[in-house]
Amino acid sequence: MSGHAADAPGGSIRRGSDGLILVVDDDTDVATLVAMNLRFERFEVVTANDARSALAAIERHRPDLVLLDVMMPRVDGFELCRQLRASPLTAALPIIMLTAKDLSADRIQGLTAGADDYIVKPFDLTELVARVKSTLRRNREMRDVSPLTGLPGNTRILEAIAERIVARQEHGWEYAVCYVDLDNFKTVNDVYGFYRGDQMLTAAAGALHSSTIGVAGSAPFLGHIGGDDFLVVCTPEQIQPITDRAITLFDQASRVLYDPDDLARGYFEVLDRQGRLRRHGLLTLSIGVAVSTQRQFSDHREVVAAASEMKSVAKRTEGSMVAIDRRRDPEPGRGPAARHLAAIEPLVDPEA
Repeated sequence: MSGHAADAPGGSIRRGSDGLILVVDDDTDVATLVAMNLRFERFEVVTANDARSALAAIERHRPDLVLLDVMMPRVDGFELCRQLRASPLTAALPIIMLTAKDLSADRIQGLTAGADDYIVKPFDLTELVARVKSTLRRNREMRDVSPLTGLPGNTRILEAIAERIVARQEHGWEYAVCYVDLDNFKTVNDVYGFYRGDQMLTAAAGALHSSTIGVAGSAPFLGHIGGDDFLVVCTPEQIQPITDRAITLFDQASRVLYDPDDLARGYFEVLDRQGRLRRHGLLTLSIGVAVSTQRQFSDHREVVAAASEMKSVAKRTEGSMVAIDRRRDPEPGRGPAARHLAAIEPLVDPEA
């Protein structure tokens, strides 16, 4: 094997659905065997046999994970791992170290250098592949977590909705998607500043989290879309207990974050651009809900669009509000007219 990265046919890497792995090992047989098994699992693979060629491969291909041998000539795996962790471009790159040393001191040295995992040779290839998949999954989930609320972000949110759609199609399990938005959130940032706004978002996340814990039935999913938007995936039976409790808990938690005069008045007084004093209400929750019992959604975009539309309906009412989509899919054979009639059925849950 040469000192340069071995490219895929054609000299360029096409990213597969499972990611691109860089295998760094001065043992050609080991590198070839590992690469073959990873490709069988639908990974793209490049190889390098020393630190210099590894750095060149990382610069060229931007791998999703590095399998790094410890015992290499000139610069060993520990030192290369430290170099990668010291660079802003590779500081978060997942690294699994491979070594023939089965001593706790070596394991500690590898983990101290910044490795995410440590595998001792000879290793089981099935276990190696499982460790690679586990490390990649963990890394992707960490990158997608909101740094403010600690909740999963958009990638995991869309996966959760897609899973419910498949479960509905295959097993008939009904689901609901609740799109949660904070009313008047921009006013809080304007009046109190971003730090207080972040405290309000944290309070909303805490209220939603508490409302989904212990609810009867299967565990709901809670994610943070971004800004003041959150999303809950649950069963239709869980809509009311979750939303009722979330509204109550957020009202309680947010009260301590207002200035006393604003809380006593029940609204903010803000000067507009013309210098006129305007009133803006305190923060409340508008929640739009799409349910699978009424409509058969084919992908996550349709579900999110329906829930977002209901959120807009909820925001037309002052104070916290839950709007549930009551429209039905048109009956087969009735054509566009039936779709139009379905679209004008009541949109807001009369019990909300």
